Amino acid sequence: MNKKQKIFLTNIMIIIMIVSSTLAYLITNSSAQTSDKLQIVTTFYPLTYITYQIGGEHVEITQLVPSNTELHSWEPSASHIKAAENANIIFYNGAGADHWVEDEILPALSNTKNRTIVETTEHLTLIENQEHTHNENKPDNQHAPDLYDPHTWTSPYMAKQQAETIYNTLIAVDPQHENYYSQRWQILNQQFEQLDTAYKNELSNVSSNIIFVSHGAFGYLAERYGFVQYSVIGLSADEQPSARTIINIIEEIKEHQIHVLYVDPVYSSSYIKTIQSEVQTKTGQNVEVLKLYLMLGPQEGLDYIEQMQTNLYNLQAGLGIGR
Repeated sequence: MNKKQKIFLTNIMIIIMIVSSTLAYLITNSSAQTSDKLQIVTTFYPLTYITYQIGGEHVEITQLVPSNTELHSWEPSASHIKAAENANIIFYNGAGADHWVEDEILPALSNTKNRTIVETTEHLTLIENQEHTHNENKPDNQHAPDLYDPHTWTSPYMAKQQAETIYNTLIAVDPQHENYYSQRWQILNQQFEQLDTAYKNELSNVSSNIIFVSHGAFGYLAERYGFVQYSVIGLSADEQPSARTIINIIEEIKEHQIHVLYVDPVYSSSYIKTIQSEVQTKTGQNVEVLKLYLMLGPQEGLDYIEQMQTNLYNLQAGLGIGR
């Protein structure tokens, strides 16, 4: 090997070393940046929305259930368990909504001590499921599915309490960013409080106190703001209503002279359309079908808070307040 070849090879090796060092630095720096963010798993959209509104740039969120997907029948896969394994924090609703977290995901984790696992409804006052038939062999607690109405996130009052739990968790796990989280929490907290006040004020002077919905998921709204929901199907959207149920609903509508029905756009409107047609035929009255969002994902350009606002607007119509 002559002198020129040796110089050439030496230069090549120097270049390789420089490139390798640069790549190593970039990879290390990138990993450091990624590790600066809290790795958070949320089970579905409302918890994702709340967590991001508080956590902002300091959190990286993996949502398990795709937006606008039925919760009760969804099942996790190996990739979802892996995401939970890599999480610093796991936020789930509880009250039976995402029971598969406790049934399938948590038991599959190699170690639950290295992460914070939060059931956001744990300390909330829940509505008992009146349709539930008690089984003596099933543990009577808040973690057992079907014992309670799980749809807490539909109410700004209940959602605010869940959001506060998420906020407290973030500052406990990541205290160095407490000021950042606190500022964002105050904004979200104010939004929930304003919505709660608006619901109470706008629904306090109504000509009717009954609504008819396709899916009985609005019990927390009804309890807090003083109305009653009649539903074609109960707490689980997987149910199939009987012909007798539909007949009874039609008779109730005729008796109470209600001419507004509600349906969530994620679910089929076939039952409500059938009821609408029957009531119109039997009474000669026009029956309007309005949307009442279950808020399982962005809909028609509306985010979680905006869907809550639209729900109030539509409830005013159904409860006899002019739009």
